[in-house]
Amino acid sequence: MAKIKDITDLLESIAPRAYQEDYDNAGLITGDVNQEVSGILCTLDCVESIVEEAIAKNCNLIVAHHPIVFRGIKKLNGKNYVERTIIKAIKNDIAIYAIHTNLDNVQTGVNKKISDKIGLKNTQILLPKASTLSKLEVFIPVANTDHVLEAMHKAGAGNIGNYSNCSFRVLGTGTFKPNDMANPTIGSSNQQESVEENKVEVIFPSHLEGRIISAMKNAHPYEEVAFYLQSLKNTNQEVGSGMIGELETAMNEQDFLSHLKHSMNLNTIKYTPVNGKSIKKVAVCGGAGSFLLPIAKGAGADAFVTSDFKYHEFFDAEGKLMIADIGHYESEVYTKELLSAFISEKFANIATYLSEVDTNPVKYF
Repeated sequence: MAKIKDITDLLESIAPRAYQEDYDNAGLITGDVNQEVSGILCTLDCVESIVEEAIAKNCNLIVAHHPIVFRGIKKLNGKNYVERTIIKAIKNDIAIYAIHTNLDNVQTGVNKKISDKIGLKNTQILLPKASTLSKLEVFIPVANTDHVLEAMHKAGAGNIGNYSNCSFRVLGTGTFKPNDMANPTIGSSNQQESVEENKVEVIFPSHLEGRIISAMKNAHPYEEVAFYLQSLKNTNQEVGSGMIGELETAMNEQDFLSHLKHSMNLNTIKYTPVNGKSIKKVAVCGGAGSFLLPIAKGAGADAFVTSDFKYHEFFDAEGKLMIADIGHYESEVYTKELLSAFISEKFANIATYLSEVDTNPVKYF
């Protein structure tokens, strides 16, 4: 039987918590990681009614996109919906796990789901993040190079875009002199040695540093391994905010709005005035995305699909693209389908449900 940790480990392999924004609170909010899973309820929001739904469906794990706890809680006396939700979950032995901006920031996450719903092709991250990559340089005897590299690759090093097992090596000579306390793999104590070595370089996501260093050391023949770590300012094309892609066929603005309304099952869309432009290149951002408007304009988007634009922010489109504000809930509600698919693919024997409760706090008349 799978434990909660098995589920959270899977989700964090897809959307590492290292990729969440500083203000966020992704991760296990209530529950014991060693508890066996009876059922999983996937939802956008976790509120009291969702906990009640989990109880009714015999689910002891709720996987939510939005964290129920964002800030510190000093008391738990049920004075608001956050405290009541936490109390109800704890009383009924239900774990709550949130996978929020880290899922927003990966290329297989929330924005890919929106892009797929709309039918965008050739998608890529709209605003890639910088400073999420590191470089490892390590010196390895020639005969052991492939073995050590294989261990580092298995640990997650050397993946660049659509390419894996990427590395660079240069041949040179390493010198050393073991002292009386050493137990050298090559050579003898108090004897100067020269060994033909490769200097190997690999790039990896910074959050995998511990795992990769451990794999490298375990595979390396030397008692003392010479290596260097460097943080990179390079942008990581696989991590970041929003997404941009192209429609299969260009549409006029009214047809695009109709297509958007149908594909996302919308009641209403707030949008900027039409100006006769053809819509082909479309940027998207689940949730509040107005901060990406300059990036979407700079990328040449014809339309930007997101939510939570303020009144005066609509003017910032300046006729260069259409802003289509579809609502926060509406932009992210299909995230629960994404989460269910991730889990069911690996844990097909665990009952996994999509929440049926409408948690949208905004209603339309």
